Amino acid sequence: QVQLVESGGGLVQPGGSLRLSCAASGSIFSIRAMGWYRQAPGKQRELVATITSGGSTNYVDSVKGRFTISRDNAKKTVYLQMNSLKPEDTAVYYCNAEVRPTTTGIWGVYWGQGTQVTVSS
Repeated sequence: QVQLVESGGGLVQPGGSLRLSCAASGSIFSIRAMGWYRQAPGKQRELVATITSGGSTNYVDSVKGRFTISRDNAKKTVYLQMNSLKPEDTAVYYCNAEVRPTTTGIWGVYWGQGTQVTVSS
């Protein structure tokens, strides 16, 4: 069984910073890409950033220059450093990962439960 657990969300003022973490655990043989998505009230879930196992990154235009995704492969953890936060960044942030479990050997995409980020004065 594979689990992803996010942490680090909260309330922050505009211009502030937060760092999200997402740790994968369970019967994991290998992890490929990891990523962060977000969903604001009344909107569809959107991609924020992704990172490959080799460290290549991709960002949605609205966060380029403000957010940084990184990962620690030994800890099976992905991070999202969010700087210069804006009210429009308010959303539930979800992490996901492409995982090959040791039990099945079949690649699948797994999601965390989400963590709330609220940017407000």
